[in-house]
Amino acid sequence: MSVLVIMIPRRARLSAPAADESESPTAVRSEGYAYVLSNDGQMATSHGHAMAALLPRADNVVAVLADSDISWQRLTLPKSPAARLRAALGGVLEEHLLEDDDSVHLALAPDAVAGQPTWVAVMHKAWLRAQLEALEKTGLRIDRVLPSVWPGDAPQGHFFEAGAVAAGSARIMLCHAGENGLNLLRLDGSLARALLPQMTALPTRWTATPPVAAPAERWLGASVTVLTEPERALQAARSLWNLRQFDLAPRRRGTRALRDLARRLMSPAWRPVRWGAVALVLLQIVGLNAWAWHQRQAISDRLAAQEQLLRSSFPKVRAVLDAPLQMQRETEVLRAAAGRTGESDLETLLGAAAAAWPDGQGPVHTLRFEPGRLTLSASGWSDEQVAQFRERLRPGGWAVESSEGRVTLSRAATPGSLS
Repeated sequence: MSVLVIMIPRRARLSAPAADESESPTAVRSEGYAYVLSNDGQMATSHGHAMAALLPRADNVVAVLADSDISWQRLTLPKSPAARLRAALGGVLEEHLLEDDDSVHLALAPDAVAGQPTWVAVMHKAWLRAQLEALEKTGLRIDRVLPSVWPGDAPQGHFFEAGAVAAGSARIMLCHAGENGLNLLRLDGSLARALLPQMTALPTRWTATPPVAAPAERWLGASVTVLTEPERALQAARSLWNLRQFDLAPRRRGTRALRDLARRLMSPAWRPVRWGAVALVLLQIVGLNAWAWHQRQAISDRLAAQEQLLRSSFPKVRAVLDAPLQMQRETEVLRAAAGRTGESDLETLLGAAAAAWPDGQGPVHTLRFEPGRLTLSASGWSDEQVAQFRERLRPGGWAVESSEGRVTLSRAATPGSLS
């Protein structure tokens, strides 16, 4: 699944003509956005700068904020309903925020649990909303907004240039994140040097952009791993963070929600589930085919056994078309030849009718016989006598039909019987 990572430029804070201009992405629209495109979410396929309308399209689009555009606060997550959680967070952080609660956007860590300590990201709401609107006006759907780095994980430090890098005199910034928070420091100041022993007390992963890797190693006194900004942004895209929460959460309805769900299912994280579902479907198909083959084989064996029984019992039968029917017919022929009555003979039907004859009725006046069916006149019978006649014959497997002063006696059909 392809991923497009858009790097949002740092928010201007000083030397801004006006507050409303500092919160608008006018300068970004004129210079374009830095981006990274990856076909698999692991390795960068291409990167560069482009206007918002000319950014490449991908299955998943994320925006990464600069380190300086997010401040971090540590607190115990209030136990509050989801609808009131944002207001509860604002109340807890009220004394720690430098701006009004309405002007900041808050986002919780992905592993936040009510009643447990967690990290909260704090951003300028109007500026972030303007950035998202400027991108989404071009048809892009920003699925997630991510931090470049966040506190709480294993300590890591990243050196990067604050602006244009002059030969031999680059202004270098250090972003250090650890379990105690995130620090953004200038190397040419005394604070970074003072905090260096504390930052190197634990094993730390040190990285730097290519232009400042050499001076960063001289300042640190240790080697650093070269990490370009596109690689760092793509690394952030693989995290579980999403700063689009509360009133900045994307609204997805109808087909967009289904499309987002399908895109999520096609993500690398869901690859084991997809393989498991495919394996389950294949297993079901193989099992159904094996069961069908077994059933067909059982039916073939039974038909072969019936044919063999017919041929062994009646050797005169040459062609076998319907073994059960032919066997029944041959048996009827033998029975008739032996002079024995069968289920469909007149004697059997008369005997059954006589045994169930209604109380108080005299001899029958007329009757009509067909093989397997006997029709008797019942012009003087009451409904109770007809019901009595039927109930007496039912246990023996006989069926009685009554219409227009006649009752018809026949053998009741049973499931699987031959007609």
